[in-house]
Amino acid sequence: MALKERIQEDMKAAMRAGERERLGTVRLILAAIKQREVDERISLDDTQVLVVLDKMVKQRRESIAQFESGGRADLVAKENAEIAVLQGYMPAPLDDAAIEALIGEAITASGALSIKDMGKVMAIVKARAAGRADLGAIGARVKARLS
Repeated sequence: MALKERIQEDMKAAMRAGERERLGTVRLILAAIKQREVDERISLDDTQVLVVLDKMVKQRRESIAQFESGGRADLVAKENAEIAVLQGYMPAPLDDAAIEALIGEAITASGALSIKDMGKVMAIVKARAAGRADLGAIGARVKARLS
């Protein structure tokens, strides 16, 4: 079953079970997917849906930082609950060893020799690690290895 279809089925299940918070989050996910499909006039595949989910998780984390500095524990809890639902659709995160191996493979495959080739390496890594690792942290590791 495609990820988008699974999310739609989960929305129906949340409706039947009366899970209001989960239903709200699933509806937000479907709205974000639909918005991207309409904007780009395409039908999203699983990889593209993961990109949407990853972006939503990043937005929630940024909101949590703002709410914590503002002393809004209630909104922090709400955002954390949404992150938990979002991460339920994402693949298992990569561990450090897997990330290092992925970076090594990408450097070898692209033939990167210096920091100038970082874009080539990141393109390969981004395709393989989408939704499974923080690309900002990976970028710093790639930069360190190529320096």
